[in-house]
This record gives sequence, structure tokens and C-alpha cells, in this order.
Amino acid sequence: MSVWMLRLRLLIATTLLIGISTLLFTAVLTYLGVFNIYFVIILVALFNIIQWLLAPKMINALYRVREPGEEYAWLYNSLDEISRRSGIKTPKLYIADVPIPNAFAYGSPLTGNMVAVTRGLLNTLNRGEVEAVLAHEVGHLKHRDVQIMMLLSMLPAIFYFLGYTLYYSSFFNRDRGGGLFILGLLSIFVYYILSLIVLWVSRIREYYADYHAVQVVDDGARKLANALVKIVYGTSNLVAKGYDIHRFSSVKALLIADPDTAVDDLEMLAREGYVDRRVVEIARRRLTSADRVMEMFSTHPHIVNRLRRLLSYIE
Repeated sequence: MSVWMLRLRLLIATTLLIGISTLLFTAVLTYLGVFNIYFVIILVALFNIIQWLLAPKMINALYRVREPGEEYAWLYNSLDEISRRSGIKTPKLYIADVPIPNAFAYGSPLTGNMVAVTRGLLNTLNRGEVEAVLAHEVGHLKHRDVQIMMLLSMLPAIFYFLGYTLYYSSFFNRDRGGGLFILGLLSIFVYYILSLIVLWVSRIREYYADYHAVQVVDDGARKLANALVKIVYGTSNLVAKGYDIHRFSSVKALLIADPDTAVDDLEMLAREGYVDRRVVEIARRRLTSADRVMEMFSTHPHIVNRLRRLLSYIE
């Protein structure tokens, strides 16, 4: 799939998200005569903005990030070069002291842009693969994915709070209780629909960041494909040893690969007889209906789809 098709999908998903939200907002405002819906919107917006501003500091504390020492001069140099090729200011670089192999881009106006790689990633990948992962994360920063996903995530949150406000209000309003009840259930239903669309946008932006890595790193498609497979294996090995990966669920949208699906991804790789990093064999696998349904509820594309897309850039 070309980059233009990715952009078209982003446009369609964003239009759907805003269109459905506007339609229901209009219905609620018309029925209630404004009500206190603006209070709900302002409350949710403030909550998300404060969370966005403070989240980097919380992430730094939670995952014990630190600045790399002199032994990681190559890591600084790689990030500088990738940022130069990407046309953005070099973000701050950190190492997260956690064993799972992963990386994430984050930041806010209070902290500036940051990229963190985990100790597990540095112990799992070679330098070329780490470079491809860094390029993926820089792609997120260049495309302003952190800010965009924060803004888009506000819409489902607004309908979540609105839905339950209307639902419980229906029990105390004799005149319009039935209408409030229906609007409340409708808002909650729309919350789930919008959440699925936000996940869809998240998956598209992961593809877009992958494509950025292909553009700015020599042989980036191959390096990133190998890196993704090694990340799946490394994460699954930790799960087998009893490591709790669910502690990363709240920030998995920031990670380069979803740790929650690593075990399933590994089972798929094993079924395909994956040997010596032959990514082509995995990419040729036909996804089942169950695979496609599970992907709908994930922040990241299925591993087969990502590898297939990366291989298409090589061929």
C-alpha cells in the first residue's frame, strides 16, 4: 500500500470520528437545549490536557528513564542523524530501565520531545535495528502523533462521561427520563464506536511511522522487520519467565510494538516455522478471521500485516 493510501485512510478515519461526534452532539444539544454538555466537554478536555502535560514526567518516573552514558555515544549520533534527515530538532534521548525490548516517543510543551529505548531493546537488537526503531519513533514526532492521538482520544472520553451522565440523570427526571435514557445509551454506544475508530487511526499511524523509518534509514525496511520479530521473541520470553507485561498496558499506544499481543504473535511465528529471521515466510501467512477481529481492538497492526508492508517497500 502506498503512502498516499495511508494518508487517505487517515483522512477517512478522522472524518468519521469528527462526523459521528458532531452528529450526536447536535442531537443532544437539540433535545436538551444545551444542558450542561459544555461543562462535560470542558472537564474532559482539561483532564486530557493536564494528563498530556504531566504524562512525560510520570512516564520517566514509572519506567526509571535516564540519560545514556558515554558508552552510548553511537546512540546519540544515530538519533542526531535520523532527526537531521527527518527535518526535525533532535529530541531528548533516554534509556528506560525495563527488560522488555521496546521504544517509545513522547513529550509535551513542558518537557519537549523525547525518545526512550529500553534496556531490553539495546540487549536484543543490533545497532542497525536499533537505528530503524529510532527512526520509527522520530516518525511519530515528525507526524505529531502524540498530540493528534491525544486530541482524537478526547472525543470518545467526552461521550463516555456524557453517556453515563445522561443515563443516571434519566432516573431523576420524570418529564424527559425516557429521552435521557435513550440518549445516554446512544452516547455510550457511540463511545465504543469512536474508540474503535481511534484504534484504527493509531494502527494507520504505526504504518506511517514504519514508512518513515524506511525513508530515512538505509535498508530500513529489512532492519525494522527484523527488529519487530526480535521484539516479539524477546517480550514472549519474558512472559514465559513470569514477567508482568500488563504494567505497560496504559502506555502501549506509545510503544513500537504491543506487548500484550507478543505471546499470540510468537505462537503465530512458531506455527510458520520461523527460522533464522526469515521474515518473508511470516509475511506470506494468511490471517484468520479471528486475527482480523483481534486487530480491530489493538493499537498496533498485526505483526503479519506490518511485516508484509515492510517487505513491499523492499520489493
